[in-house]
Amino acid sequence: MPATDALTEARRHLTDARGALREMREHTASLEALAGDRLSGEYLKQALYRRMMALRDDPDMPLFFGRIDYRTAAGADEDEDCWIGRLHVTREMGSEPMVYDWRAPVSLPFYRASRSEPMGVALRRRFGFSHGALTAFEDERLTDSDAAAESSFGHSDILESEIERPRTGPMRDIVATIQPEQDLIVRAPLEQSVVVQGAPGTGKTAVGLHRAAYLLYAHREQLSRSGVMVVGPNASFLSYIGDVLPALGEIDAAQETLESLVTRSAGRPVAGTDAAASAVLKGDPRMAEVLRRAVWDSIAEPTETLVVPRGSSQWRIPAHRCAAVIDELRGRGVRYAAGREMLAQRLAHQVLLRMEAAGESPDDRVQNAVARSRPVKAYVDAHWPALDAVKLVFRLVSDPDFLARHADGVLDAEERHQILIPRGRGVRAPRSAAAWRPSLADLVLVDEAADLLNRTPSLGHVIVDEAQDLSAMGLRALGRRASTGSVTVLGDLAQATTAYATTSWADSLEHLGKPASTITELVAGFRVPRSVIEFAARLLPSIAPSLTPPHSVRRSAGDLRIVAGGPDVLATAAAAALRREGTVGVIVADDGVTGVIDALDDAGIEFGVLGEPGDEAFGHRLDIVPAGLAKGLEFDQVVLFEPDAIVAAEPDRITGLRRLYVCLTRAVSGLQVVHTRPLPDELAA
Repeated sequence: MPATDALTEARRHLTDARGALREMREHTASLEALAGDRLSGEYLKQALYRRMMALRDDPDMPLFFGRIDYRTAAGADEDEDCWIGRLHVTREMGSEPMVYDWRAPVSLPFYRASRSEPMGVALRRRFGFSHGALTAFEDERLTDSDAAAESSFGHSDILESEIERPRTGPMRDIVATIQPEQDLIVRAPLEQSVVVQGAPGTGKTAVGLHRAAYLLYAHREQLSRSGVMVVGPNASFLSYIGDVLPALGEIDAAQETLESLVTRSAGRPVAGTDAAASAVLKGDPRMAEVLRRAVWDSIAEPTETLVVPRGSSQWRIPAHRCAAVIDELRGRGVRYAAGREMLAQRLAHQVLLRMEAAGESPDDRVQNAVARSRPVKAYVDAHWPALDAVKLVFRLVSDPDFLARHADGVLDAEERHQILIPRGRGVRAPRSAAAWRPSLADLVLVDEAADLLNRTPSLGHVIVDEAQDLSAMGLRALGRRASTGSVTVLGDLAQATTAYATTSWADSLEHLGKPASTITELVAGFRVPRSVIEFAARLLPSIAPSLTPPHSVRRSAGDLRIVAGGPDVLATAAAAALRREGTVGVIVADDGVTGVIDALDDAGIEFGVLGEPGDEAFGHRLDIVPAGLAKGLEFDQVVLFEPDAIVAAEPDRITGLRRLYVCLTRAVSGLQVVHTRPLPDELAA
């Protein structure tokens, strides 16, 4: 078919598909939530609302981006042309779909078919769009090994132009450009836990989000009950990725940070900070054993007989029998609070056995009454006392004797001292848990203690991004939330910048409770230009010598400039970056933000500051980005100021170089490095 006819056909199909989608949305809006009771009615209303949200049509986004032509000559069961897009669109119930959802099994060959394995597909067609309007197409004939792309753009130009399309705000989906190695991760079975070790620009975050969308599609009923959660490193990151899943029609996945999870669990906000040494020890997996001892050692050995008056009789349970009941409960592996509740019933049952032996006929109501009686409740309180997770952890970090008793043989004296709240002249220690200002590491310990008391509910699937920066105790907190489900772990060991960061994915998986997970490495960079990734990779021999160096698959080398100068030169570079298309990030050491604000103000440049309260995240074309918040973000143009200051701001040089590696690799199109201090030796080599 001539190119003009093929474009005309595709444009007509696009118009028809948009009309069909509008009809689907109108039909959904016309439905009434008729149900037998109020609860069912509310549930149905929510289901209709979610369906309406999934059927939204963004006129600036292509409704489909490809087509695959199944042919019997290529091994298909029948000849069929399938249009592939973000949503399933059909004219009426039972008719052939006008657009197949990218996650449907029929769409799989669009991402995986090759000339060596066509999967029944004779032709794969990609479409080029501009602001929602179809502009071009490119064909790949999979049954003809000598065929070339039938397009004026050359082989895979549409794919490359989509990858290199400038950013205009938060992260967008990559559904049109998913590569075979990425698709294998996206469509991995729900029961399979996966680790993605991904170099900058390899799309690991996008892969994780698309995996969430795929699993919600493929296991809708199961995951609608058990839930899916995406965990990011900070609120700015969640704001950056927040539009991806809704754009794919999924609004049911929760998006959290470790901080938001543990603050909700503890009912307390993060109000304090730790010195690096203290944070490392609080994140050490040995703390799990210290907490376990602190909880279970609260149980006291019975030495007195339990006496329960009932009517004119007094029923006695000797101490050794009560001890046997407690030992039996401890041996069952129940949570502490559940065991405490069961103890009252077990003791009441012992009373009933004696009543029956005396010729009485008590029933369950009598047992419940005995369990609630004052003597039994007092006995339980004395021997299996109620515990509060916040108060327990506060006592551990504030009471040297309590900590020493439960950390004996686990932590040495110096380590115990590092964990305790600082005391001394001029330092006022809190006297109660209510006055305590816990750090994030403290609240992670509270979360561990809370799980020892009551089991943490588990979700069906948890995606953890930037996982290399989590402590062992932080990983345990997330693993608890997927104890009966699976996880997708995303990260890059070369970008590990916390004092307690992992150096091994195998270790991280042990802490998550998923040791049998699959580990996949992505090294083909789709977002970071070749010149930029090669420049940043000079740091790898120092920061992650065991990793495979990444490479860029983009034909464009990108724009890399290194300029000597101070704040005035920085402002000039920022102004030049703004004259180019897309977003601009000015990355600077955390303590250098104020100076950059002054420089841009003096130059009359409008900007936002990431992490500032009240400042809309990514609401400006140019954002000042503290180096500590740069991880996971992307900008078309990056202006990086004083790389040596970014390195020096960290507690040690390796961590500083890793932070610099993160900052250097945020650029999608161009990177300008402005400096007055000498470049780090590893870069200048």
